[in-house]
Amino acid sequence: MCGIVGYIGKRNALPIVVEALKRLEYRGYDSSGAALIHENELQVYKKQGRIIELERSLPEPSKCSGSVAISHTRWATHGEPNEINAHPHTNCEGNLAIVHNGIIENYKLLKQRLIELGHQFSSETDSEVIAHLIDQYLGTGLGLEDAVREALKRIEGTYGLVVISKEHPDRLIAVRKGSPLIIGIAENEHFIASDVSAIVNHTKRVIYLQDGELAIVRADGFELSTLDKATVIPQISLVDWDISAIEKGDFAHFMLKEIFEQPITIENGFRGRINDAMGTARLGGLNLQDFELRKVKQIHLIACGTSYHAALIGKYIIEDMARIPVHAEYASEYRYRNPIIPEDTLVFAISQSGETADTLAAMREAKAKGARVLGITNVVGSTVARESDGGTYIHAGSEIGVASTKAFTSQVTILSLLAIYLGRMTHLSHPDGIEYIKALEEIPAKVEEILKLDGTIREIAQTIKDSDHALYLGRGVNYPVALEGALKLKEISYIHAEGYPAAEMKHGPIALIDENMPVIAIATRDPLYDKIHSNLQEVIARKARLITIATQGDTELSKISEKVIYIPDTMNNLQPLLTVIPLQLLAYHVAELKGLDVDQPRNLAKSVTVE
Repeated sequence: MCGIVGYIGKRNALPIVVEALKRLEYRGYDSSGAALIHENELQVYKKQGRIIELERSLPEPSKCSGSVAISHTRWATHGEPNEINAHPHTNCEGNLAIVHNGIIENYKLLKQRLIELGHQFSSETDSEVIAHLIDQYLGTGLGLEDAVREALKRIEGTYGLVVISKEHPDRLIAVRKGSPLIIGIAENEHFIASDVSAIVNHTKRVIYLQDGELAIVRADGFELSTLDKATVIPQISLVDWDISAIEKGDFAHFMLKEIFEQPITIENGFRGRINDAMGTARLGGLNLQDFELRKVKQIHLIACGTSYHAALIGKYIIEDMARIPVHAEYASEYRYRNPIIPEDTLVFAISQSGETADTLAAMREAKAKGARVLGITNVVGSTVARESDGGTYIHAGSEIGVASTKAFTSQVTILSLLAIYLGRMTHLSHPDGIEYIKALEEIPAKVEEILKLDGTIREIAQTIKDSDHALYLGRGVNYPVALEGALKLKEISYIHAEGYPAAEMKHGPIALIDENMPVIAIATRDPLYDKIHSNLQEVIARKARLITIATQGDTELSKISEKVIYIPDTMNNLQPLLTVIPLQLLAYHVAELKGLDVDQPRNLAKSVTVE
């Protein structure tokens, strides 16, 4: 979840790695730092706060020039966010530096042994252990590459690691286990990054390092091998998007841009995957024949955070349309509860980044128990994509805002296609399949219509921005949308919010309701409309401030609501693709009106690559 950039070539390295690091700030922004070799000396610069603070602290270019450098932006795990704990970390002599993403689980034991051997530590981090451990092996006469290999044999945990040494100014060492790293290839220069967005303006030719691979990277080339020195044949991939995808354009924030991109990204999710004539979907990436899918007796959807809410929607719609039992599971709990995975169970790992540590661990647990595991992810070359038995990309494009928006609706789009596909094999009739496909194709235009309400929703946000708490209510397939709406408000406005099934409100949460409590209810026209209408009467009886998401043409809800946001109608199982849009905009405008950092909320990072 932290960000790493390295450069080696002919140009001045420090401005390159610092500028590239800004494109990774969404992955961590507690502190940042850089190290470079200048006139045969290793120079390290670190600063608490955003990368702009680091940039302002750097000396003039003549005093910090060099052709090799590494940099890091941190999301704190071990040790509070401050300058001392910022990366890079060095050995005692200050001639070797490392940047590290991940967790070193046995760092306390290693640190104690190194202290006994005379090493002096300056930070509270687990990462600093790596620099001293490499130094310890260098002291035995090993070369830099072998010292790195020996050090990593003693380390338990995960790492995306880059090493720089003033004794070897012609190379960078990069190695990964459980935390992503890529090599960017250009003419007479090379890059290392934890995310392709950092370097896409320099090169589109990249290599995704696999777990247990070590790269020796020079200006004019690189060598790949495993930690036990077996040669690896590199597989070069081409990035299929450009720098404009990670720029804000005319929008104030990435989050707002990404909300407004959803008509396009939803369409990208189903484009080329629809068979209109048969009323079904095409999902060839699953790598399963129809006869194999018909044997599936149970589906597990494993995910975290926003992706988990998409999984919950997937549970509702797959069970309804395909009549297959579905378990939506928090990946962080799945692996630790010894899950029961019967024969003919299909497991889907859902992750925007494809690098979420808990989801990967759950995925591996399912595979260890003999399940066929498929991935639903956004990032080509990610670990989920590589380790799964098949799956599908959501094609949402780069998502920079920490609070996920377009990735969520893209995941729901893919799960809707899956539900139609499986349904047509079992219980969904041809006319019903055609109706669903037609309704799905109409969703992007309906999202466009909702986005025109942006100004109205901002006015509603003004009325609740000073609230301390909020309650989100939904029923059926819109209950997970209530959870997602509450999560968005919490993530970026820091207002405490909870999502509940509307009928469960009277089993506890109703005690919190008073005249100061905003209640945001999804009450669209669906089979449960009359039920949720009754639930909302209970809210009004407690004098709550009721804001409803309603279907166009509904005249009843305006009689009991302080504010109503009207959205177009669609088929029940596709409603989440529409009902979530006003909730995303509401959260955005509340945070924006409060003057908060929408794209980089406190304590959060985009991709959670540690447990």
